[in-house]
Amino acid sequence: MQRLSRKTANVRNLYPERIIQFGEGNFLRAFADWIVYNMNNKSVFNSSVVVVQPLPTGMSDMLNEQDGLYHLNLQGIENGHTIDSIELIDVISRCLNPYSQFQEYLKLAENPDMRFVFSNTTEAGIVFDDSCKLDDAPANSYPGKLTQLLYHRFKTFNGDSQKGLIIFPCELIFHNGRELKKCIHQYIELWDLGADFKNWFETACGVYSTLVDRIVPGYPREKIGDILDKVQLEDKMVVQAEIFHLWVIEAPESVAAEFPAHKAGLNVLFVPDEKPYHERKVTMLNGPHTVFAPVGYLAGLNIVKECLRDDVMSKFIYMVMYKELIATLDLPKEELKKFAGAVIERFNNPFVHHMLTSIMLNSFPKFKTRDLPGLKLYLQRKGTLPSGLVLGLAAIITYYKGGKRGNDDIIPNDDKAIIDLLAGLWATNDVEKVAKGVLGAEFIWGENLNEIPELTSKLTAYLSRIQEFGMKETVKTIVSKHFNLSVNKDFELPQGI
Repeated sequence: MQRLSRKTANVRNLYPERIIQFGEGNFLRAFADWIVYNMNNKSVFNSSVVVVQPLPTGMSDMLNEQDGLYHLNLQGIENGHTIDSIELIDVISRCLNPYSQFQEYLKLAENPDMRFVFSNTTEAGIVFDDSCKLDDAPANSYPGKLTQLLYHRFKTFNGDSQKGLIIFPCELIFHNGRELKKCIHQYIELWDLGADFKNWFETACGVYSTLVDRIVPGYPREKIGDILDKVQLEDKMVVQAEIFHLWVIEAPESVAAEFPAHKAGLNVLFVPDEKPYHERKVTMLNGPHTVFAPVGYLAGLNIVKECLRDDVMSKFIYMVMYKELIATLDLPKEELKKFAGAVIERFNNPFVHHMLTSIMLNSFPKFKTRDLPGLKLYLQRKGTLPSGLVLGLAAIITYYKGGKRGNDDIIPNDDKAIIDLLAGLWATNDVEKVAKGVLGAEFIWGENLNEIPELTSKLTAYLSRIQEFGMKETVKTIVSKHFNLSVNKDFELPQGI
């Protein structure tokens, strides 16, 4: 079988490079790049994407070997119809690794046609790192790299107001555009880039908050043989996603006119305020994902839909969504229940094999942004802690202990400082020290969570139960308080826990 390339796939489209994309991972390729692909095909847009690898190691070389091409397998139910499509996405022109191609990276700023920037560097990506320097090749942080690029563009075009960039961050952070903009301003001050550049950035460029929504399981290992048989080309970058998509962009109509996705029939909304969409989506879709993935994995399950079809785990998910998280939102309850039902359908997509381990990448930053606000608000409104969310945190902490699950090695993936912290805490063999140490890690949370009433004791109790009896029995005991489940009395948790 021949390797996928523009020659072997007979792809001749060469769109002008007008988009810089920080991130070569599954999500952006299955979401933003697919949107650009559809806009190009509907003749409402004419752009290709230059991908910038945000970390020293990544998949740029693999994408370049395939001339930026890859197949996208979309699956799900849409308007009552079953969708199982395979499309060849042709919008990536090339990939750059700025750690080895820094000058090529800067040259992107010299392209007069360049107009847009997309990014998805995870929740941990939009951060200000004061160790970054202007003459680093490149700056370590994503905002630092972007500031270097913007400054080079400003100098190249002598502050031309027509050469600004439109920036759409896709990280799952509330008001991600504002957070990214704040970081850039910090670099302008740190690097003393001057009032003229600051004014150009403010007036010529736009950094717009966005909300993205599409479940992307990633590489379809179980189905890859069938897909390659159909396409008859060797493709190492196949990505699988659900058919549903939503991109909410907090930007004016003038930006919508330049990025007319609606003309291609796409679910891309330009709105004055993305907050209601963000709160609903992050709380009711990403929030449950973050807590039930480690619980389900440690209970012996592997994919999302298995959790929905397991008697105990399905009740745990229902408890988290309908009894805990809904109580933290201010939208009409019937609207929230309807949205929650749609989320359950998406979790239960019969086509998508969404691995729980893929959800658990960078679990601590995810819990901080997706679940911690709900935990605090639930406590404020109900006067008690939400058991499901606390168990989810206990499961994350237990997962980061590493070790084995059956014959599988448990290898958590997160910031090295977090991994090292958990390794040191678990080495004490004292779950209370583990709980207090994690909750007190202000570099993770930005505060000391031991100050939240009863959280330390409840988390300690859950960690202890998981270590003694296992995850399955622990979650069963918690769920039994809300549902008619018989449990072994030996596993019962103390009153209030």
